[in-house]
This record gives sequence, structure tokens and C-alpha cells, in this order.
Amino acid sequence: MRAILIPVKEFREAKQRLAPHLPAADRAALAEAMCDDFFRVVAAAQCADRVYVISKEAGALSRARALGWETIVESRQTSESDSVDAGSRHCAEHGVRALLRLPIDLPLAQPRDIEEVFEHLEAAPSAVLVPSRDGTGTNALLRSPAVLFPSRFGPNSFSRHLADAERCGASVRVLRNARLELDIDELDDLRQLANSLCSDSATARWLARRNLSDAGNYPAPSEGEAC
Repeated sequence: MRAILIPVKEFREAKQRLAPHLPAADRAALAEAMCDDFFRVVAAAQCADRVYVISKEAGALSRARALGWETIVESRQTSESDSVDAGSRHCAEHGVRALLRLPIDLPLAQPRDIEEVFEHLEAAPSAVLVPSRDGTGTNALLRSPAVLFPSRFGPNSFSRHLADAERCGASVRVLRNARLELDIDELDDLRQLANSLCSDSATARWLARRNLSDAGNYPAPSEGEAC
């Protein structure tokens, strides 16, 4: 069984690195907008038997249930790695053999990008890693089995995940994908998004209301590609 695991931080606690630039209410609204957009993308992807959302955030959990997804309710959130590892154990116990962790803050992701990650998976034990734009973070992590090695999200997570996968004797594929490599951490990330987002996306509407837009250099959706 193949599955996707999406950890969602409480909206009010999200995007702390933007705190010097945006008030808490704006950051929470941004997290909610990205959650709406990303859930829509995942729902359109044709590559997983199940989708799990692990969160303490009621808004994310209710959205997941409305889509028919499985939810794992957290009583507290200590770190993304702890959440993902707890979710991975739950998924493994319910028959998931290959599990793809994806965060909600991938505003350019398209269904085909997610499908491509699974296409690169080899026979277990194996892993597929998509690094962040600067090559230090891990924006997508597919493991088979689901608990192949522990999560190490945070600074320099890509090199740590890669080393752990190799220590496990797993076959490893590193996939470069410009849309999956862009996550939102800094104000400049937001400013450069406007020309690449679909105009009807919740994130685009959030940006338009706050006048943070700037000319972007990120890949826009191809003609005919779903937004």
C-alpha cells in the first residue's frame, strides 16, 4: 500500500521565521491558505492508496475528513520530525509499505510532481528525496518501508536523511523538481511567488490582499496544467 502523510502545524504557530515581517493573524491566514491549496493538489494526484493528515489543527483535520482522508489527531506538537515519525508508525501499523511525507508549504506543487516522486521508488528498502531549493532541507521524503529511518527535519536535514538511508542499505534516488523544491520560509519567497501562482489559488488571494508581490523567477504551471 502506498500513502501520503501530511503533517500540519497549528495555523497560529506556523511560519515563525516570518514573524519579524508579518503579524500572527497574517501568518495563520497564510498557513490556512497554503493548506487549502495543497490539499487540493494532493487530492488530484493519482499515486497513493491513502492520504493521512497528522495535526492538532482543527481546520486541517476537518478539511482532511471532508476529502475522505485518514486523520491522526495530536494532543501536542513538539517538532515536525516527531509528528512525522508518529504518523509513520501509525501508517506502518495499518499496512502502508511506502510512505511519502509532504509539507503544506509547497505553493507551486502540481499533482504530476507528486506522482513523479512515487515513480522513482525502487524495491524496498528504498527512499526518494527531493531537496529544498538551497539543497540543505528535505521537501519531500518517500520511504519504503514507512519507518525505514528516523526523520530529521530542520537545518541540514537533506544530508542527514541521505546518510541515514545509505546506512540502512537502501537504494536512494535524489529527485530535483523546481516546484517541489520551493517552500516558504522567508519574505522574499513570498514576494517572488505572485507571477507563478494560479490566480484562483488561496495563496494568490492572500498575497494580493497584502501587496507583497514582486516579479518571480519560479516556474509557472504549464499550459493546460491544473492549478
